[in-house]
Amino acid sequence: MLIITHSHETGTMIEGTVRGDGTAEILKAQRWRWGRSIAAWFVPQSRDRLPKWPTINATAAALRAAGFEVATKIDEATRSTAEVEAGKIERQEQRAGALDSKADRKATVADQAQARADRAHDSLPEGGEPIKVGHHSENRHRNAIEKAHNTQGRAIEAGNDATEAARRAETAQHTTGARYSVQTVANRIKKLEADTRRTQRHITGKRDWITNDAGQSEFSAEPIAATGAYLDRLTILLAEQQDQLTYWLQVRADQIAGGTATNYTRETISKGDFVRHRFGWAEVARVNAKSVSIRTEYSWTDTLEYEAIKEVKTAAEMGSQAAS
Repeated sequence: MLIITHSHETGTMIEGTVRGDGTAEILKAQRWRWGRSIAAWFVPQSRDRLPKWPTINATAAALRAAGFEVATKIDEATRSTAEVEAGKIERQEQRAGALDSKADRKATVADQAQARADRAHDSLPEGGEPIKVGHHSENRHRNAIEKAHNTQGRAIEAGNDATEAARRAETAQHTTGARYSVQTVANRIKKLEADTRRTQRHITGKRDWITNDAGQSEFSAEPIAATGAYLDRLTILLAEQQDQLTYWLQVRADQIAGGTATNYTRETISKGDFVRHRFGWAEVARVNAKSVSIRTEYSWTDTLEYEAIKEVKTAAEMGSQAAS
């Protein structure tokens, strides 16, 4: 019996597979992956999300067609965004720690390999003495050169492995910080706002072509709202998106209160002011609902979103600064 399971915390996985039983080819074809750390097959990007029913149903059908008995155990309950984020941070800390340890091990291996290469090099005749062809030392000399070459190659390879492990460890240490950076949080809020609006539109429905009582096609007078299982799923999705939006709005509010993020709007900036962004200062040519248009050295303007503005000064303040 194979059991496809899903929970918000663990994602979509399958129980009961055995190496060599023929399931691997089927699961790969359905885009499952094998997780070495968890010793199980899983659906990528299914953790902390609602179940991907098309993938689950297609996998179950393919396995049954191959003669396997398949059951499903699906839990569609969702966790709060705070719980999800706490779990992500904890897993990232564990991953960073594991990569740090791996980098240390790789560095030790590289040092040992280089030490062996140095010893092999030191065993060669001093001064780059040429091989004496036909002499009794010829074979020993050639073997020493080959050994020095091979050990140096392994030392270089080990050094490259150590460098890559250190790079991955460094990246892992900054992943959570990057996820909570000011611009990333602002972009995530925009996406979630768009997502919730789209989900709400799907729930409310839209006008569409229908067949009337006379059997003719006509445009519906009212929006056709979602119903049944589809409505249930959309309702769960909307609640999840709204919870995520609430969480990240609070993160941004904390960033603003702590001074790491600004909170400029069209009410706080006027045409002719100067704004500082990542590339320097620029004059505001127009104030828009979600951004400002800034002048460039060319004939056109660029758009700068409010979240990217780091500081604002009036033209008079900029003049005083230039004079001083």
